[in-house]
Amino acid sequence: MSFILFLLFGLVVGALARLIVPGREPGGWVVSMIIGVVGSFVGGLLGRMLFSYREGEPAGFFMSLIGAIILVVGYQAIARRGSAVR
Repeated sequence: MSFILFLLFGLVVGALARLIVPGREPGGWVVSMIIGVVGSFVGGLLGRMLFSYREGEPAGFFMSLIGAIILVVGYQAIARRGSAVR
């Protein structure tokens, strides 16, 4: 059950990141969920390393969102570069 909640959390974080970052993203909800899950993992890991917060603190959500925003920007840059080459 916690894995399903983790995926839902990733979907929410990925959707929020897509709303915050301007521009058109060439991915659907699955890409948004993957970006959210990976961003949540990376942001949470970096947050715990840099700021020493614990699991379950509200800072975890914000670091997850920041990680997902960074991944959305990177994904858009790669997708634009790939479409410009074709």
